Amino acid sequence: MEKQLDLAVIGECLIELAASEKLEIADTFKKSYGGDSVISALMASKLGSETAFLTKLGNDGFGNYILESLNNEGIDTSHIEFLPEQNGVYIVARVQGDKNEFYYYKRKSAATKLNDDDITEDYIKSFKCIYTTGVTQSLSLCARNAVKKAFKIAKENDLITAYDPNYTSCFMYSDESKEFLEEILPYTNIIFMSMKNDAPHLFESSSYERIAKQLADYGVETVVIKSRLDGGYYTFYNGEMRFCEFFNKLPIMDLTASGDAFNGAFLHAVITGLNPFESAKFAAVAAGLQAAKMGAVEAIPTRDEVLEYV
Repeated sequence: MEKQLDLAVIGECLIELAASEKLEIADTFKKSYGGDSVISALMASKLGSETAFLTKLGNDGFGNYILESLNNEGIDTSHIEFLPEQNGVYIVARVQGDKNEFYYYKRKSAATKLNDDDITEDYIKSFKCIYTTGVTQSLSLCARNAVKKAFKIAKENDLITAYDPNYTSCFMYSDESKEFLEEILPYTNIIFMSMKNDAPHLFESSSYERIAKQLADYGVETVVIKSRLDGGYYTFYNGEMRFCEFFNKLPIMDLTASGDAFNGAFLHAVITGLNPFESAKFAAVAAGLQAAKMGAVEAIPTRDEVLEYV
C-alpha cells in the first residue's frame, strides 16, 4: 500500500534559461526550472501539503538538477523515471516594465513519453487530490491517455480532481484544447480557467454564469474563473457565485506564474478543509505575493509570507 499523500500533480518540468534583458542583446542566462504544473506543485508543498510530481525526466545533464531541486523543496519524486531523451527547455527574458519574451523547445522531450503504464490504481488512490493541466495533455497522445486514466481512477475512488485548460497558443490549438477539456470534464471536480486565455478558445460565450453552468452540467462542482479585466476571481460553487479581488497590497512585478501559484494554493486550502470561497481568498494572497517578485520558482512565497497577509 502506497503512503498516503495530499496532492499528486501530473506534468512536465522544464529547464528555464532566463535573461534580465531583451533576448537580442542578452549575453547571460540564469538556469532554473519551471512549468505550469510544477509551480502549482511547489506552491502547495511550500504551504504544507504533501505533494508528489509525476513526470519523466531526460538523462541529459539537466535531469539530476531537476530531481535534486524538487527533492530539496519537499516534493515526492519516487515515481519519476529517467529516460535517454532530453528535457524540455524554455527561454525567457524578464525585463521590469516590459512584456516577457517566451520561447519553448519541447519537441520529443522525456515528458512526452509519460503513458498510462505509469498510472496505477494503488498509486492514484494514495492521494487526496489529483491535478493536471491541458499542457500535460498536449505533450503527446500517450500523456493524454495517462491523464485520463488517472482522473478516471480518482473519480471512481471519490478523490478530488482538479484541472486547468491553460490554453497556450504558441504550442496548442483551440480545437485540440476543446477535445482535452471535453475528455477530462466527466472526471473533474474543480476547474480553473482564464477569462482572457481559455474562455475565447474553449467556449462560445463570454458570460461567467453561462460558462459555469455549462461546466456544472458536466458535473463539475467548483469553477474558478480568473478575470484580469475585472481584477479578481469568480468562484462558482453549490449554485452560488462570489467574487474575490486580486491581492493588491504589493506592487506587481511579474504575472507569469501567478495563476499557477493560485491553483496550488487553492488546492492546498481545499485539501485542508476550507470551502471553495475561502480557498479563493487564501489563494489570491499567494498569487499576489508570487506576482510581487520577478521569476517563476524563485518567486513562490513561503507559508509564513502567505499567512502574514491572510
